[in-house]
Amino acid sequence: MKKYKVGVIGATGMVGQRFVTLISQHPWFELTEVAASRRSAGKTYEDAVNGRWMMKVPVPDCAKALVLRSAEDDIAEITANVDFVFSAVDMKKDEIRALEEAYAKAECPVVSNNSAHRWTEDVPMVVPEINPEHLAVIESQRRRLGTRRGFIAVKSNCSLQSYVPALHPLKDEFGLSKALVCTYQAISGAGKTFETFPDIVDNVIPYIGGEEEKSEQEPLKLWGKVEGGRIVTASSPSITAQCFRVACSDGHMAAVFASFDKKPTMEEIKDRWASFSGEPQRLGLPSAPKQFIHYFEEDNRPQTKLDRMMENGMAVSVGRLRPDTQYDYKFVCLSHNTLRGAAGGAVLLAELLCAKGYMD
Repeated sequence: MKKYKVGVIGATGMVGQRFVTLISQHPWFELTEVAASRRSAGKTYEDAVNGRWMMKVPVPDCAKALVLRSAEDDIAEITANVDFVFSAVDMKKDEIRALEEAYAKAECPVVSNNSAHRWTEDVPMVVPEINPEHLAVIESQRRRLGTRRGFIAVKSNCSLQSYVPALHPLKDEFGLSKALVCTYQAISGAGKTFETFPDIVDNVIPYIGGEEEKSEQEPLKLWGKVEGGRIVTASSPSITAQCFRVACSDGHMAAVFASFDKKPTMEEIKDRWASFSGEPQRLGLPSAPKQFIHYFEEDNRPQTKLDRMMENGMAVSVGRLRPDTQYDYKFVCLSHNTLRGAAGGAVLLAELLCAKGYMD
């Protein structure tokens, strides 16, 4: 695979920092541009993140001396020096939509961690193991934008990444009819650490703005179909969600209750989880976990602290499968929210796009 020159817009925030660290170690990608707000433009990356670096590893050497550009003002300069960009900007949604389309129209593909374009009908929202076929809608998007190379692809909300992978292998074969999901989400999902979020210490907050709507609706786009140049969302299953912010640094956990038209046995469910793999595994993509779904037989697993880094934070852990009195079954899921759920999932999506020729 050739080396792709990559930029990160929104490079100084928590997810942007995670992008920078992942790209610095990547066999296919070379970090050549970093961009942020106008007030950071002109600083070296090392100076810009001094005192606000939130990763557990040092600032990568390849990024330290890069001079930050303005994500809004320097589009021509950035796109001239990259093959594609990752987007992790912190702006209003209408501003993000306009900015990402500006990059795409400059013939620069955009792989976005942002939610702004998740409901744009010709923008694929992809979990690579689940709906890689949605990438076909890119050709329609290019026609709308009037581009040859440029397009936008997005990843789904971080809270989905724990439970949707566990439901997906069961959905079609057994007819998933409804699900209830309660998520317990780490503070890094809000771009926070314990130092910057003291109110969360010894606390649980039973509200995350917009999160329950995303958790209920976005799976239906993932399970939709490309028809007539747009993604038509699935009409089922019915999902209801409740989302909590909890005092964990990283890792989103979900308690899942599910019912089926054709109730499987517990053994059938575990077999589907154990055998499930997707396009990233078949293609051997660099960031893909070898085993996507790991099931624990222990009653007290998965645990956030112990299991969030399963397969470099890119696998999903599941446990406590058992019958329920109201639904058919209940179980617990866990994923790393800034790796599988955010920057890592976007890097895996970019790898898929490269392997499929969309970045060429």
